[in-house]
Amino acid sequence: MEITIARDERARPAEAWVSVRDFGPGIPPEHQPRLTERFYRVDVAQSRAEGGTGLGLAIVKHILVRHQGRLTIDSTLGRGATFTVHLRLAVEIPASA
Repeated sequence: MEITIARDERARPAEAWVSVRDFGPGIPPEHQPRLTERFYRVDVAQSRAEGGTGLGLAIVKHILVRHQGRLTIDSTLGRGATFTVHLRLAVEIPASA
């Protein structure tokens, strides 16, 4: 797993983002648009075996919407997935701070 935290200088208003990347099997493209739906699971049998409910990303998305943020998901089969939380910065922070 790899975690990255950064500030996007190009975004207006400025935003910070946190990205979590895994190196697992990846998520098939046909499933990616539905990942933030409540109770949606890519692999139902595996999710049940591990005790998953299909609510995790839906909860993340709703929290982010309340904070004027967003979630992006990028995945390639065989190369893993990257989940990125984008949050607007309330106050402009100088890049040198």
